[in-house]
Amino acid sequence: MKKRVVIFLFLTAVLTGIPARSQTSQSLIAPGARVEKLSEGFSFTEGPAVDSRGNVYFTDQPNDRIYMWSIDGKLSTFLENTGRANGLYFDRQGRLLSCSDLDNEIWSFGMDGKHTVIVTDFEGRKLNGPNDLWVHPDGSIYFTDPLYKRRYWSRDPEMQQKGQYLYYVKPGGREPQLIDTDFQQPNGIIGSPDGRLLYVADIGAQKTYVYNIQPDGSLSGKKLFATMGSDGITMDEKGNIYLTGRGVTIFNPSGEQIEQIPVEAGWTANVCFGGQDMQTLFITASQYLYSVRMNVKGIR
Repeated sequence: MKKRVVIFLFLTAVLTGIPARSQTSQSLIAPGARVEKLSEGFSFTEGPAVDSRGNVYFTDQPNDRIYMWSIDGKLSTFLENTGRANGLYFDRQGRLLSCSDLDNEIWSFGMDGKHTVIVTDFEGRKLNGPNDLWVHPDGSIYFTDPLYKRRYWSRDPEMQQKGQYLYYVKPGGREPQLIDTDFQQPNGIIGSPDGRLLYVADIGAQKTYVYNIQPDGSLSGKKLFATMGSDGITMDEKGNIYLTGRGVTIFNPSGEQIEQIPVEAGWTANVCFGGQDMQTLFITASQYLYSVRMNVKGIR
């Protein structure tokens, strides 16, 4: 009987949008907090990234815009004509890097909105469509390159590379290096703040992997972290990993699921921590931007 009650309460939480309880003794969600819809009316939100102050930038790729949700709770348009920016990440110089797949490139934006193209191709051929990226503390870049056919492409919409791979760009470099080819469709990516671990989600295989990052940027010790893929990934100060798709699913550093955050939207694309105290989780989900207060902080 007790087991049936627990199952009933869990299903009720999912259906009503109330955060499900943690499988640990203390929830990662702040007491009394609920998922809050901050804004709506977008076409498809993606790629949230936090700046040094806690402002959160995110994309609406079908409309070719980058928006900013400020630390005082205001929405503004940061930039139009972004090269169809998708995944975003700030480097330590305060530049906003984007996977801009209009021409399958990686761009770097200054806060004046002007951009520089960092990566244009691999071995003379267009990339499939850079999707998500992470910047290592040393300035190197890791990015995923799956194929999602875009209606706005004027080029051949089929696979440009031999497969859907993971790439590395050395600090200050512009030439990507192929670093792992064993994926069906790599997507979300995040690294640890000390630069030692890299997590990559293979959304096509419904798996997420963890690697050791070597001093030269190479990867070793690839291990299955979770039997779940993800569109986007983030990490909190305790090393917990947040995966998206249906709500937000949280795993501890050992790869054990410890919490599920239901979200009303049909698909959650990506997540990041933000706000002045870095204790708010922001969720890009279909036509919406959501947030929820947490018991843990994120990492700038």
